Amino acid sequence: MLGRLMETRDDLAAVVLRLGLGVVMLPHGAQKALGWFGGRGFTATTDAFVAQGIPYVLALLVIAAEFLGPLGLFVGLLTRVASFGIFCVMFVAATTVHAKHGFFMNWFGQQQGEGFEYHILAMAIAFALMIRGGGSLSLDRAIAGR
Repeated sequence: MLGRLMETRDDLAAVVLRLGLGVVMLPHGAQKALGWFGGRGFTATTDAFVAQGIPYVLALLVIAAEFLGPLGLFVGLLTRVASFGIFCVMFVAATTVHAKHGFFMNWFGQQQGEGFEYHILAMAIAFALMIRGGGSLSLDRAIAGR
């Protein structure tokens, strides 16, 4: 089963997708896990999620998906799992937090929050990676090839 999960083709487009998604998602995960880039850090983030009624275990999964997921994407390890986690986080964020602000990002500071256009892009890339896998230059390909 693990072999099928890691199976992937010699696909350069998948490499571009996973590196792009990893570069975009890692700073968000680092905000939550480490407090970098103006983030709150692990304890404050989990406390904020719990205060919003989100179970602690789900808060941990969000942080793992946003921080560990991009690290997996960078090396192409468990690409489908990492992509699934990111897809889930983006879907929940888009539908529960950002949908009320409309489609567009807050480019000109004229709305109360950010729209969900970014989330659609992240979900589309994550979904493509769930289908294609890590592609060439991935640990998934090296491991599944044995």
